[in-house]
Amino acid sequence: MMSRLDDLRHAEISDLASWLGERRQAISRGLASLALVALLLVGGYWWFVVRWRPPPSIFDSPVDNVLGYLAMDDFSRLPLKDRLEFLMGFADRFRSMAASDSALAAAFLAGLGGPAKEQLRQNDRFLARDILLEGAGAYVNLPADQKGKFIDDWVLGWMKKAELMATGKERDESDKERLADLKGQSSRQEKRMAERPQTIPGLDSGTALRFLDFCNEEVGQTTSPKEQGQIARFLDDVRSRFSGAF
Repeated sequence: MMSRLDDLRHAEISDLASWLGERRQAISRGLASLALVALLLVGGYWWFVVRWRPPPSIFDSPVDNVLGYLAMDDFSRLPLKDRLEFLMGFADRFRSMAASDSALAAAFLAGLGGPAKEQLRQNDRFLARDILLEGAGAYVNLPADQKGKFIDDWVLGWMKKAELMATGKERDESDKERLADLKGQSSRQEKRMAERPQTIPGLDSGTALRFLDFCNEEVGQTTSPKEQGQIARFLDDVRSRFSGAF
């Protein structure tokens, strides 16, 4: 009698274990199906809403499409080198634009407003931030005896890029002449600021050093405290370098 009861208990336990195993398999299949559905939904959302859009061809796309890309957050997702190449290419096209394209570009920019206008400004801030962070990040780890030359080369490089973007060519001036001019401009600017500390300098006093100051003012909204500290230290040394204190 006891043997028969034991057999029944073993049979019941075996059936229960089998049922639990089937339930676990069903639950696992259900979870896997849910995970697949979630993955498809996230992938679809990314593809149609969030996915990054590459830059348009500068010379083969309508001018408003090229300008429009500058007012999209996709522009700031490009590496710094690619953003600069895009801007350089657009500057080349702008210099050779037909009258109709120039009018279209002017109308597009004049009509830009709301979120698009703010995104364009934010993209400017990100560009300035990344330019300064690239310089500051390389500068901070240099030996002391290499920092002066680094500042000279860095500022000269950005001056030449600005000239290429604005006119399509660099000024016919040696690096030595450029550095002497920068140091002279820095001294004159410091003298003006000491004489008129509350006066905003006029447009004719814009220089490479003032551009760096402008960048520093703009990037505060897009940098962490640590990054702000690196940039501030770097720009302080740049100013000191061209004022003769470094």
